[in-house]
Amino acid sequence: MIYAFDTYYYDDHANTVCIAFEDWNSEKETEIFNEKTEITFEYQSGEFYKRELPCILSLLEKIQLKDGDSIIIDGYVTLDNDGKIGLGGYLYEVLGQKYPVIGIAKNEFSSPDSQRRSICRGESKTPLFLTAKGIDVDILIPEIKQMHGLYRIPTLLKKLDQLTRT
Repeated sequence: MIYAFDTYYYDDHANTVCIAFEDWNSEKETEIFNEKTEITFEYQSGEFYKRELPCILSLLEKIQLKDGDSIIIDGYVTLDNDGKIGLGGYLYEVLGQKYPVIGIAKNEFSSPDSQRRSICRGESKTPLFLTAKGIDVDILIPEIKQMHGLYRIPTLLKKLDQLTRT
């Protein structure tokens, strides 16, 4: 199973949603999990993970992860060639390095990272940025490209983003 997470922030709470789907080319989700939580950490540049990681971990308590499952986050897993990690890297560590964590970001991070890949889907000239821990990032390129949807953002990830905002 693949579990994709995203969080949207309102003035007084965060809305975290997870869409579960069977495989990379799934057109529909098998299950949706969501949770509203209080914001416990204000946004600070360079420490985004401190704000979003508690939201994801709280929602993960409702999910029974199994061997072979993967997690997608909206953001970065690795940030640079010096070993700096993003939200996904912290999640990978907290989960005991048991499950691959894949970051699919819409905006480019400025530091060079030999593990980051740019992927253009469909007719889009604007790439998505792919990073991962627990799985070779190059193996993921064809998987992300084959995800359902004709546009830059795969169908289920677009739906995930929309659900966080409702």
